[in-house]
Amino acid sequence: MRCTHRTFTALAAVVLLSAAAACGSDSDAGSGGSGSSGSGGGGLTTVKVGVIPIVDVAPLYLGQRQGFFKKQGLTLSMTTAQGGAAIVPGVVSGQFQFGFSNSTSLMIAQSTGVPIKVVANGVGSTGKDGDDFGAVVVKKGSALKSAKDLEGKKVAVNTLKNINDTTVREAVRKDGGDPSAVHFVELAFDQMPAALAKGQIDAAQVVEPALATVKAQGGTVIASNYVDTAAKLTVAMYFASTQYTQAHPDIVKKFQAATAESLTYANSHPDDVRQILTTYTKIPQATLDTMVLPDWPAEPNRTSLDTLAQLGEKDGLFKKNPDLDALLP
Repeated sequence: MRCTHRTFTALAAVVLLSAAAACGSDSDAGSGGSGSSGSGGGGLTTVKVGVIPIVDVAPLYLGQRQGFFKKQGLTLSMTTAQGGAAIVPGVVSGQFQFGFSNSTSLMIAQSTGVPIKVVANGVGSTGKDGDDFGAVVVKKGSALKSAKDLEGKKVAVNTLKNINDTTVREAVRKDGGDPSAVHFVELAFDQMPAALAKGQIDAAQVVEPALATVKAQGGTVIASNYVDTAAKLTVAMYFASTQYTQAHPDIVKKFQAATAESLTYANSHPDDVRQILTTYTKIPQATLDTMVLPDWPAEPNRTSLDTLAQLGEKDGLFKKNPDLDALLP
């Protein structure tokens, strides 16, 4: 989700690339997403999905293992990235058929003319202050006690100009502080616990499993930024390029059906979620046991997304306001 000026220059170029690709054949549009690999004479369509190696995407891995995607005739080939904004260009260029990104980065991309469409819900906040899967944390013994104390401090987020710095600003604002006085730095989630412990940053906005790691080191939560922003915030969603959704509506429907079943399964099988994380992350068992799991609702929370859009406008993230009716399913 590297949402720096470099990324948006790349995104602008990707828009042109996508427009050119739209003039190609239908088989070009489905390249990488229509290869068969199966057994017993029944072929499976392989689709490439850009994801982040965090707890949020556990339902996809579970759905693959439980056979939900196979039942729809699909098999997933997943590639990890630091964040969702880095995945957007890959989806639009055809490197991935589907991608996972935080809601704010999707709004920013859509508002700049990047041709994307949300196809399925991704992950949501628990809505519980002090007991969410994402939070602002400080190291043991820190003098920082609340969001207002972040004024003038160095706070790590996984990428700039995404849902995490947006929601941290809102937490600071609601606590009576000046959100413009926070100094954000970009750092991968898995690097944040060590940077915090060494004093290289004053605070970090982390999600699980980094949150549990910081707590195990004696760190504490000083703000539940997702909860402070909106009730049951829709944090991230799965998306595709508009070109792909138009060229392959059948595959999109199959992906939606399998993803919906996977989200429901993850919500009702927390032990399976913790176990599947061992297959794509290197999380110690003690950390797995203490992690706070997110919610995986079947549908995005539109009210929370409207709030995010308003905050993005307030923070100057958009050249023009995103069209949520066009972006959402």
